[in-house]
Amino acid sequence: MLAGSDRTKAIRVKRAIISDIHGNLEALQAVFADIEQQRVDEVFCLGDVVGYGPNPCECLKVVKDRCQLVLLGNHDQGALIPPEGFNVGAERAIEWTRTQIEHHDRQRRNAAQRLDDYLGERPRFHTVGDLLFVHGSARRPIDEYVFPEDIYNPLKMEHIFELVPRYCFQGHTHIGGVFTPELEFHDVGGNLPPDRDEWEVELPATKAMVNVGSVGQPRDHDPRACYVIHEHDKLRFRRVQYPADVTCRKIHAVPDLDNYLGDRLLLGK
Repeated sequence: MLAGSDRTKAIRVKRAIISDIHGNLEALQAVFADIEQQRVDEVFCLGDVVGYGPNPCECLKVVKDRCQLVLLGNHDQGALIPPEGFNVGAERAIEWTRTQIEHHDRQRRNAAQRLDDYLGERPRFHTVGDLLFVHGSARRPIDEYVFPEDIYNPLKMEHIFELVPRYCFQGHTHIGGVFTPELEFHDVGGNLPPDRDEWEVELPATKAMVNVGSVGQPRDHDPRACYVIHEHDKLRFRRVQYPADVTCRKIHAVPDLDNYLGDRLLLGK
């Protein structure tokens, strides 16, 4: 049973939840500008701060300074140890990212400024009352994907839901939306047209898995950055415009980053 103070904190805190920044500084700055207008109590980051994008060190510094929680994502882990299960473009990008972090850290005499140490200290999951925060899933916090089409895989979904205390917040797929125990997925892309920037959802009284979408590389055919504000039993999915063309040009200028990683930002895929 939850202690009274833990339960109160879990319910009453107004929290912004971001994920999957992937070295996209322009998107991250735009999201934090939006967050500042929402008057939240704290900001949680569900991981994958780096990978794919051109500004890994800058993004790490921002979340280090401005987030109350930063979890370890699979790309963050890949920047620390040799990655497994990455496609060729993602592996090349994470190898380049590792060199950027190493170069940054060689210039720093103060150990507290070392970004590899900071990444290595990131937790794999976090709980607040009956809320669970992961990058991937409640079953495998760093690297398990829970895709919208998994609603047609009841064995997988039922097993994962058994591990969810009440609400689980996750990222990893870059597709925002809400999974329910009835094996339904309510997606942001299907409920938020381009002329609107917010979709409000009431969470079910039982359980839910909430994918908060991606700040730096959305894959739901909406190129705007996506994040969530959670307050009481309400969710607000926020979409934020940012200069994706600037990030795209930066990626094109780095030989070790495939041009496609920039082009996809313009399409939200």
